[in-house]
Amino acid sequence: MLSSFANPARFMGFSSWAAPALALLAVALFAIGLPWALFVSPADYQQGETVRIMYVHVPAASFSMGIYAFMGAASFIGLVWRHVLADIAARSAAPIGATYAALCLLTGSLWGAPTWGTWWEWDGRLTSMLVLFLIYLGYIGLWSSIEDEERAAKLAAILCLVGLINLPIIKFSVDWWSTLHQPASIFRAEGPAIHASMLAPLAVMAGAYAALFGALLLFNMRAAIHRRRIEAARLRAGAT
Repeated sequence: MLSSFANPARFMGFSSWAAPALALLAVALFAIGLPWALFVSPADYQQGETVRIMYVHVPAASFSMGIYAFMGAASFIGLVWRHVLADIAARSAAPIGATYAALCLLTGSLWGAPTWGTWWEWDGRLTSMLVLFLIYLGYIGLWSSIEDEERAAKLAAILCLVGLINLPIIKFSVDWWSTLHQPASIFRAEGPAIHASMLAPLAVMAGAYAALFGALLLFNMRAAIHRRRIEAARLRAGAT
């Protein structure tokens, strides 16, 4: 998919209908998923009603990692093949990923207080997720602090690629260290440990998060391309 970004005209044509379509899909999935998750799905036999935070927290955690992996792929393409739209894709995804990571940390704290008896614990999963959020902020700040966009793209891509080492730490921290987090309960060799009555609304919420990311990414990229075109036109006008 990223290879098609090398053609801005093709991308603009595709995104002109894909972005609003994904936005409508996200609204529809949230309209279905949120009531289902918050009011219809059953309470947990141990955690009670607090388990409903899972439907917001788990997709935010998963997609904050997935978005960073997407940024890593886009950064690699931009760094190696000098695809400008790959750099734009990585930069456009960063604020969305940072927001998802912040939502993950916030809802995790709200979930942890009644479940674990603490708002925060410096265990492997929580700490590495906080590191991911800080990497997002550093990446965004690096782009904003350098006026030369070509140089900013190169340095930001290097930072992004280095930061990828944190993703397996987040993923496997519950296996490597003693942690308050439970092991994987969805993607397991023996099948999900979550009952279908909870797994179904969780899947709908995951789809909503995915559609929202896709819509916001395309809108952000379109705005960045329009801004570049305006700046290029201004420079051409100033040169005449």
